[in-house]
Amino acid sequence: MKGIATKTEFKNYSMCLRDAVAIFTKELINCLFDVQYEEEKGALTKSKFLIILERLSVENKACFWLDFENSFTEIRRKLDLDALAAYQSDPAAKSVREVYLAYPGFYAIAVYRLSAQLLAQGIAILPRMMSAYAHSITGTDIHPGAQIGNSFFIDHATGIVIGETTIIKNKVTIFQGVTLGGIQAKKSMASEKRHPTIEDNVIVYANATILGGDVVVGENAVIGANVCITASVVKNSVVTLQSENKTFQRR
Repeated sequence: MKGIATKTEFKNYSMCLRDAVAIFTKELINCLFDVQYEEEKGALTKSKFLIILERLSVENKACFWLDFENSFTEIRRKLDLDALAAYQSDPAAKSVREVYLAYPGFYAIAVYRLSAQLLAQGIAILPRMMSAYAHSITGTDIHPGAQIGNSFFIDHATGIVIGETTIIKNKVTIFQGVTLGGIQAKKSMASEKRHPTIEDNVIVYANATILGGDVVVGENAVIGANVCITASVVKNSVVTLQSENKTFQRR
């Protein structure tokens, strides 16, 4: 293996950036939630961001950082709503501080909101690397291209997949093992909406699978555990495995 990366027939993909992005992402979140840490490490975190963009051949690095930094207040506001939703929804949560410090679902959402901002700024690859890092430590795979509203709660955060064109509106709760995915995986569909839309106040229980870009789960619906859905669900419905995916009006 000695000298393999220098052979002319191999292209250099800077795989070491995976480690650099993991460190940067951890430090960025620490800065976002800890004033003292930001005062001590903020400049170094910015420097790491600029170096990563340079290695990715991204131009206008300083402008990208300025726009990113200007988004932190709004991102923090959204994350505070996410943490409060977790505390209010989960009887096991004893405090909001516990959510910030001990909930992998909240950590995955934090990385998502930061990576989604970078994707919106037009930065390639880095947002996906950040989401891959979050996936590796939380078991939750949220594509930064997904659109997620306020007060989002992921409980247990293991084995969750949220696809690129998913739309999740406000006050949605999902449990472990949930997949919000595409019904087909054709490259020709790259520019199409392939993943479902989840309306306000929906609860999706463990191991449910919701597939398809035309699928809409209406507001206030409850999707039971282990259900597979490939058609839209009307609002105020309860869908369970026992009902063979037929919908019933909520009482």
